[in-house]
Amino acid sequence: MTTNGVSSVDPSSAGDISEPQQLFIDGSYTPSSDGGTFPVYNPMTGSKLYDCASATEDDYERAIQSASVAFKTWSRMGPAAKRIIFLRAADILEKYMEAEAPALMSAEVSGTRHWTKVNAISGVGNLRESASLVSQIKGEIMPADAPGTTVLIERQPLGVVLAISPWNAPASLTVRAIATPLICGNTVILKPSEYSPKNQHLVVRAMIEAGLPKGCLHFLPVSAERTPAITEFAVKHPLIRHVNFTGSDRVGRIIAGYAASCLKRCVLELGGKAPVIVLEDANLDDAVEAVVFGSLANAGQVCMSTERVLLHESIAQPFKKALLARIQSVKVGNHEEDPNALLNGAVSSGAKLLCGDVSASGPNLTIMAPHVVDGVTPTMEIFQRESFGPLVCLTTFATDHEAIALANNSEYSLSASVFSKDVMRALDIARQVRSGSCHINNPSVYIAAGTPNGGVGGNSGYGRFGGMAGVLEFTELKIISLGKSGVKYAI
Repeated sequence: MTTNGVSSVDPSSAGDISEPQQLFIDGSYTPSSDGGTFPVYNPMTGSKLYDCASATEDDYERAIQSASVAFKTWSRMGPAAKRIIFLRAADILEKYMEAEAPALMSAEVSGTRHWTKVNAISGVGNLRESASLVSQIKGEIMPADAPGTTVLIERQPLGVVLAISPWNAPASLTVRAIATPLICGNTVILKPSEYSPKNQHLVVRAMIEAGLPKGCLHFLPVSAERTPAITEFAVKHPLIRHVNFTGSDRVGRIIAGYAASCLKRCVLELGGKAPVIVLEDANLDDAVEAVVFGSLANAGQVCMSTERVLLHESIAQPFKKALLARIQSVKVGNHEEDPNALLNGAVSSGAKLLCGDVSASGPNLTIMAPHVVDGVTPTMEIFQRESFGPLVCLTTFATDHEAIALANNSEYSLSASVFSKDVMRALDIARQVRSGSCHINNPSVYIAAGTPNGGVGGNSGYGRFGGMAGVLEFTELKIISLGKSGVKYAI
C-alpha cells in the first residue's frame, strides 16, 4: 500500500536496479522529507545506476524518535523470539545473496562473484552467530556485606545505536554493524555508504521480511554533500547512545571527537597497514599464496589487506621470484581509490617497482593492475600510509627483533601475519606485534563469525565487533541491590 510516496513495501525490490532507492523509517519506505536525491554510479563505467533518496536532519530526527519508542518493547523481547527472527533473516539473506547480490555488487562496487560469495558467507554467518549469542547475555550475583542484601549485576542494552557502514564489503559489514546491537536489545539507525545503498539494503530487507518489529531498524542513506552535517547531527543527538563506524581513520577521528564531546561510547574499526612477517624457515609457497590473497582480495580494498611484507634477508630473492610468478596469473579488477601518488613517491625515494606500471585504465580510469614494490623503508610514505589498493610492499630484515620493530613501526594496528614452520617462535613474535589480530601461517585478511575484530588504537581505532566482545560493547552493566525488610541503618 502506498500513500503520498510512503509504502510498507520496498518499491525497488522488483529486481530492476534502475528503480530509485527510498529511505526506510518507522516501518515504511519513504522519500526524503525535502525530496532530495543523489545519483549512484557504476565505478567501472561511470554510468548512472539509479537515484537514491538523501535523508535530511528531519528524517533522522523522525527515525531516532521512532527507534527510541521501539526500544522500550524490543529491549524486553525474550531471547527465543529474537533468535527466530535472526535465523529467518539469515536464510532470507542467503537467498538474496544468491539471486540479487551478484548483479548489485558488480554494478555498485565492481565486486567479483568470489567477493560476493565471501560477503554471503560472512554476512549470513554473522546473523546465525548473533542468534546464538542471544541467550549468552548474562549477569551475575555478587556477595553483599550488608546483611539480608542481594546484589545483582545485569547487562542491559544501551538504547538507540547509530551504525555507519562502508561500501567495500557491503553485505558483510552491514550485518556486522547492526546484528550485535540488535541482538543485545538496542534499536539501530543505519547510515549506509552513498556508494552502495542497494547492496546494504539487502540486509535491511532480510531483517524486515524475517519479522523484525517496526521501529527497530531504520535505513537512511545520505548524499556525500549532506553527510558531514548529518553525521554531526546524528552522533550528537541526545537519544543516540552509541556509535559504531567502519571506515577511514580521518573520518573516524571526526566521529570520535563528536562522540567525546557528548561523552558517548564508540566502536571504530578504521584503517590498516597489515604487516606479514616471513621468517627464513617459512613455507614459501604458503606465504606467497597468503600474501597474494591478503593484498589483492577485492583489489586490496579491505581494511585488513596485506600492505607490508617483511622478508628475512636469506629468503628474500626466492620469495620475490615466486611472488611475481604467482601475481602474473591474477586477473585485473576494478579499483575505487588512487594510490599512484604513493607508488610514485616510493620509486622517487629509491624503491624498485618489480611489477606494475603506475597507471590506471578502463572507461572510468578505475582499473589498476597489481603492483609489487621492493626496497621499501619505514621513512617512505607508502610504508606508513594505507593505500587501499592492490599494492605489495617488500622490506627485508635480519633478526626477529628487527622484524617486530618494522611491523610495529606504524600508526595502524588492525591485523598482521607471521609465517614460520616453528609455531612457537611465530607465536612469540605474534604476541609482540601490536595488532588486534595476528595470524600464524594464515593471511592477514581473516574473517570469521564471532571473532572480536578491531584495532588496538592509533589509525585503526578501538573497540570490538563480534562474539561476546561485541556484546560487551553494545550493553552496559547495571547494579541492582535487593534489600531485606526490617533492616536498621546506623546514622
